[in-house]
Amino acid sequence: MNKDLKDKTLDELERLVVELRQKKYVAKYLFSFLHTKNAAAVSDITPLSKAFRQTLGERGYFISQLKTLDCPADPDGSRKYLFELADGERVEAVLLRDGDRQTLCVSTQVGCAMGCAFCATARIGLRRNLTAGEITDQVNRAEADAGKIHNVVYMGMGEPFENYDAVLKSVRILNHASGKNIGIRHITISTCGIAPAIVRLADENVQPRLAISLNASSDTLRARMMPIARRYPLSELLEAVRAYQAKTKQRVTFEYVLIDRLNDSTAQARQLVKLLHGIPCNVNLIEHNPYSGCALTGSSRDRIARFASILKDAGVETVTRFKLGRRIKAACGQLQAGYGRS
Repeated sequence: MNKDLKDKTLDELERLVVELRQKKYVAKYLFSFLHTKNAAAVSDITPLSKAFRQTLGERGYFISQLKTLDCPADPDGSRKYLFELADGERVEAVLLRDGDRQTLCVSTQVGCAMGCAFCATARIGLRRNLTAGEITDQVNRAEADAGKIHNVVYMGMGEPFENYDAVLKSVRILNHASGKNIGIRHITISTCGIAPAIVRLADENVQPRLAISLNASSDTLRARMMPIARRYPLSELLEAVRAYQAKTKQRVTFEYVLIDRLNDSTAQARQLVKLLHGIPCNVNLIEHNPYSGCALTGSSRDRIARFASILKDAGVETVTRFKLGRRIKAACGQLQAGYGRS
């Protein structure tokens, strides 16, 4: 049993305090101090009686806290946080600014097992999953440094749906009105295309936004770039998306990393339009970010613009995401937490 109090939802804390012969409402004090006042130790939760704080300590309950090892800043305003976990493993999170709004890109695993050709995290392999407490504490640490986080995107190291339970628990914690109270439509989970998890998400009682890393309009090409395509071909993936939308009525975002002369031709843009026909969605075109040892080259701005124009002319809502944080290796696909070669 995980005795990290930060890893528990309010419902779990309520069950815990009742088991320890406390009034149910005491759990709200616990939850609030953990997630709005960033309590670092049980002794810091002063609304709890001294005797109860002592009981929690005697029973082995504790409050985890990530250690910030580094926080480089890019001239474009983004920051990259390097966090150390209790066992010495490391993850990275990225802060992005848009005017007064701040978005934090969080990690869900140490490394990743998905093996996408355009992503530096894939070179690490999967070391372990993060707990819900470790995911949510990335937000705590960033807020302590930079102020209010308005949006959270699960787009850092790891495949969120390969750590499904901890990710959904962290969403509930971050969304709860007694905690961070981050609106559910301001939370986005990005997946490389785990079709069964997309269907499962449709039945949850929280509905964050869903983004899907697509990157190709044919199974053959997608499998070259993303091994997951061999497990879940486009037909199965899009069937899952349609099932998800039938239940949730929510649009989805498709992410498309543009690689020079590989997936950025006008013919492929037209094929993508056909593939997405009838699916309420928008497409984020992402400029490929290089890393040491990667043989792929990002598309030119002209080819990106031409690709985007075809999608827009066909009525597909399209946004181009140009590099942010590249100078500090914080851009999309560059996170390695010091495990890979720089």
